[in-house]
Amino acid sequence: MVAVMPAKASILYPSQAKLLRELGQRLRDARLRRRFAVSLVAQRADLSRPTVNKVEQGDPAVTMGSYLRVMAVLGLEKDLTLLAAQDPVGRRLQDAQLATPRRAPKATPPTPSADESDRVSGKEP
Repeated sequence: MVAVMPAKASILYPSQAKLLRELGQRLRDARLRRRFAVSLVAQRADLSRPTVNKVEQGDPAVTMGSYLRVMAVLGLEKDLTLLAAQDPVGRRLQDAQLATPRRAPKATPPTPSADESDRVSGKEP
């Protein structure tokens, strides 16, 4: 099975595009260190050669699954668990929400006790 890429690439900010290019370069370097040919990685990842080339170029149109397949062939799939593992901003937001006091439940009118109901009705104890 050959993965089909989406027709249109998403538009990225320059810093995001740079991150993808750097990831692609790191994957290419890992492939070369292992002395794997592009065709071998493509075959093992069940991708086309042009898709593997686009992964190594950091093309944003390539699916995340394709990146993961290439990483698996190179033995780097466990590195994906490091993504977003540390979330200091999210944790601060979560802590801020925990610190907000909860609103007290709505007060209900007190029910008259037996002594009060006797006084209202005019009965003596």
